[in-house]
Amino acid sequence: MPSTTHPVDEVLPAPRLAALGIQHVLVMYAGAIAVPLIVGRALKLEPEQVAFLISADLFVCGIVTIIQSLGATQWFGIKLPVMMGVTFAAVGPMVAMANANPGHDGARMIFGAIIGAGVVAMLIAPLMGRLLRFFPPVVTGSIILVIGVSLMKVGVNWIFGNPVGPTAPHLVAPEHAEWLKTVTALAGVEGTGVPALPDKLSLAATAPNAAYAPPSHVAISAIVLVSILLVARFGKGFVANIAVLLGIVIGAILTAALGMMNFDKVGNAGWFALVTPFHFGMPIFNPILIATMSLVMIVVLIESTGMFLALGEMTGKRLTQPMLSAGLRTDGLGTILGGLFNTFPYTSFSQNVGLVGVTGVRSRFVCVAGGVILIVLGLIPKMGALVEALPTFVLGGAGLVMFGMVAATGVRILSAVDFKSSRNNLFIVAVSLGFGMIPLIAPDFEMWMPNAIHPLIESGILLASISAVLLNWYFNGAVGEAGDLRDAAMSTET
Repeated sequence: MPSTTHPVDEVLPAPRLAALGIQHVLVMYAGAIAVPLIVGRALKLEPEQVAFLISADLFVCGIVTIIQSLGATQWFGIKLPVMMGVTFAAVGPMVAMANANPGHDGARMIFGAIIGAGVVAMLIAPLMGRLLRFFPPVVTGSIILVIGVSLMKVGVNWIFGNPVGPTAPHLVAPEHAEWLKTVTALAGVEGTGVPALPDKLSLAATAPNAAYAPPSHVAISAIVLVSILLVARFGKGFVANIAVLLGIVIGAILTAALGMMNFDKVGNAGWFALVTPFHFGMPIFNPILIATMSLVMIVVLIESTGMFLALGEMTGKRLTQPMLSAGLRTDGLGTILGGLFNTFPYTSFSQNVGLVGVTGVRSRFVCVAGGVILIVLGLIPKMGALVEALPTFVLGGAGLVMFGMVAATGVRILSAVDFKSSRNNLFIVAVSLGFGMIPLIAPDFEMWMPNAIHPLIESGILLASISAVLLNWYFNGAVGEAGDLRDAAMSTET
């Protein structure tokens, strides 16, 4: 008698579940660790704290993946093979918050905004069907393009060094600093004839900094990049899918062999530690920051809707409105858990949706196994410490690929947009891209604007999102359909 169990609900033998679960974890691992590294370093946290963010991220990734794939009551979990990870859409706003408020207080403000946005996402999840018409491919493609281009700045700085701080391109010349010190000691002293120094007087940085873009660092970044491209070109199947991770591993081995990677903190880290909530203290709930992250979550929910529709098509599982609402509600729940456990907003990872199509394995229990593996990795502090120990120039070569692929996904979605018969779509993309670049090119543009709105306008992603939605409504009206969103999502997986 033939089995009536749908392939999505099939429970595979334990060894196969474990092997396929590891596959899913490896495919998403590079993307999963990138966001805590970016935000942790933007907050200027100690290396041990950044390592903790990585462990917390993996831990919550696992919990939310299990809830999404296995299901928890009728309200949570789409019960499809979904791996959940931190969304790149939230990176821009979070980095802006971190730059304005570094340290533990900044972390508390970010986590407060995340918790608030998660609550909003849970409340609006059942209403997302009504918002789809505002997000046709010309809007989603423009937003994803700006997300990728904005993140490229991070990847480039990983290679060469940050433009401020110890790796800035130029430093104050020592002899200039010594001269100012001498003059400062004499300034305002009676009889010296040296007038008092103006407030906030400082010297310009003119001396080249040897720590910025040393050829050895650039060379290793290039080796990582070339390794990824070689694996992607000549690797087959699963190996090609983890090209970025393999490139990072090759770079890590090379830097370790050259003595450029310090393992002291890895050795000091424990083998087991619980991930505790409120590690940095009680969250700070700022209404403007919550509104900022809530706008990001609307974009995330739209993106997830497309992924879920595409996954339903790939697995042959008919999606109902309650299923879709349960899946989107889990994005909100995962984001709340992220804020509570010191990590970030969550969404379905597109590369893992693509892996379902590559392997043909449709069982959701494979992703449940992947979730269990992620929880275990999150409970091993040495794993977080090992990732944090990676020199940024190793991650730089991989960052160009990871963030560039986000931008390329936006271009791919836009390739399906009709620009010939509807020239106004060109205006939507052009102006939205321009708005998205403002904080990247002119980071001080808001200096004379009210401080209260800075969090809303410091992120190019939010500016581009608002611009694209409003311009599309102005030129085209509310014309987006679920089918367009599904096709756009599927185009990113082929």
